[in-house]
Amino acid sequence: CEWVIAGEGIATEKLDGTNIRLTIINGKVVKVEKRRNPTRQEKADGAEPGYVDASENDPADKHIFRAVMGTDTSTWPDGVLPCEAVGPKIQGNPLGLPNPTCYPFSFEPTVVVDVPRNYDELKVFFPHDSVYSPGHSIEGIVFHHPDGRMAKIKARDF
Repeated sequence: CEWVIAGEGIATEKLDGTNIRLTIINGKVVKVEKRRNPTRQEKADGAEPGYVDASENDPADKHIFRAVMGTDTSTWPDGVLPCEAVGPKIQGNPLGLPNPTCYPFSFEPTVVVDVPRNYDELKVFFPHDSVYSPGHSIEGIVFHHPDGRMAKIKARDF
């Protein structure tokens, strides 16, 4: 991640929720997927996290679908878009959001300005107020390089 230290890329807010993927066609959600982390053995074999279909009939997925239903996707671009489902009943709602929603971090991300680029300054930076939900702590920062690389650091890393 030397590019981060060199000041390349932009810093965006990492939100504390549940990672999902939405497939959008003509502004409508046609598929909802949730992140599936690999088992220990799969990790040992080099597997990366993947996605599986979420189900409206699975009680474990009900808050994901509440977030999807609470999100206006009518202006979203077509495609498979990674998002964070956030709000009440999702990861304890650390951002204090009044309603469940989906945060599309693949476009229109919440940019955080003046984020330091070295360890000592980042340590002082955290805890920092959320830009997305002022008055609540920021979970972390994701740096995005123009070539697609990303680097993530969380407040709890310190």
